[in-house]
Amino acid sequence: MPANSIIPHLSTALNGPLMALEKIFLDHQITIESWFRTQWTKTPPPFYSSVDLRNAGYKLAPVDTNLFPAGFNNLNPDFIPLCIQAVQATIAEICSDVTRLLLIPESHSRNIHYFESLSMLYQILSRAGFDVRIGSLDSSVTEPKKIMLAHGASLTLEPLIRQNNKVGVNHFFPCCVILNNDLSEGVPEILQGVEQTIMPSIKLGWSNRLKSEHFEYYQIICNEFALLLNIDPWLLNPLFDKCPEVDFMKQEGQTCLYTRAQHLLNEVKYKYEQYQIKQDPFLVVKADAGTYGMAVMMFQSPEELLTLNRKQRTRMSTIKGGKSVTKAIIQEGVYTQETWGENHAVAEPVVYHFGRHVVGGFYRVHTGRGPTENLNSPGMNFEPLAFVNSCHTPPPKEKAQNRFYAYGVVARLAVLAAAKEIAAFKNQG
Repeated sequence: MPANSIIPHLSTALNGPLMALEKIFLDHQITIESWFRTQWTKTPPPFYSSVDLRNAGYKLAPVDTNLFPAGFNNLNPDFIPLCIQAVQATIAEICSDVTRLLLIPESHSRNIHYFESLSMLYQILSRAGFDVRIGSLDSSVTEPKKIMLAHGASLTLEPLIRQNNKVGVNHFFPCCVILNNDLSEGVPEILQGVEQTIMPSIKLGWSNRLKSEHFEYYQIICNEFALLLNIDPWLLNPLFDKCPEVDFMKQEGQTCLYTRAQHLLNEVKYKYEQYQIKQDPFLVVKADAGTYGMAVMMFQSPEELLTLNRKQRTRMSTIKGGKSVTKAIIQEGVYTQETWGENHAVAEPVVYHFGRHVVGGFYRVHTGRGPTENLNSPGMNFEPLAFVNSCHTPPPKEKAQNRFYAYGVVARLAVLAAAKEIAAFKNQG
């Protein structure tokens, strides 16, 4: 770790329960790493991913897993070499003779923050030794378009075109495509039926994938892992339920939401009593598909779901691209007890991977939110963190505040659950 790297003070650093969990991870490191190696052999990981974690002190759990991550510009630049090595290793496992890559981004024509992330991803892929071009799905990109970024850097987008069963840009149709577009609005016709390898698969876009299915796989993985270490899986797993038919604007599906939320809250209360947790439990209702922190609501009483005002129903009714919310997941809320800086701003770690490799992450920080609230919202900022040795090597035991190994373990469990999703989609044809 470079001497000038800032490790934030974690307000839970000296709490007994999580320290006990960390000690279990450290004491069983050989068993854990051997188990992961076996799992990756059975089920290869997605090309890349990011995992949002919440550290409550008494539990450490993922609350979201993104298979088309942005935010690469928020990673610690000192550890970009880790990303480069991980990209080389991951692509070599998938297709060892690849030399050219086509990168397909989101169509955020005015989002400079996304373009900063895209630029960093482009640099990582290029520095890994690949010839990379960017093909845009944005209909406004009809010729090569240069995007000016901070510090004089630039990025060139080219219109995506199709030639027979391949997509590419002018005179550039590689055998491998990196998709950085979550396809919330569906799979465009230009990407349907192509013969190239697309990573991740177009089947994993939010028009097809559900958070509830991901957490069903995570629950199975978590139960197996917990049995391996002889711990309660709840310490790593947010309980959840789902409602497959909702319409917040028409107030349809409210009975389902209320009934399942009440049952879930009782389960969480039981665990709080079991572990003598004095805080009040809370729940989260989210769109079962989607990202960018949209259509998310925290609550402590299921009755709140029966009395949503028009503003709340409007906020919950659509996700990115204006797509209507028709399915919802209800999830156990996990407190975040971590803070950043002198103002003790609430923070949560986000962990990034290429393949099986943990390559870094950052803290999502929000000065205007509390430990039970959604931090993925306007006003957030990011503090990059370096994850020593890709989180696979635990820190010295005397460094109690360095819990990056624990982050890496739990985040990899979520990535493994995503790998199981991918395998299921492949089996469906």
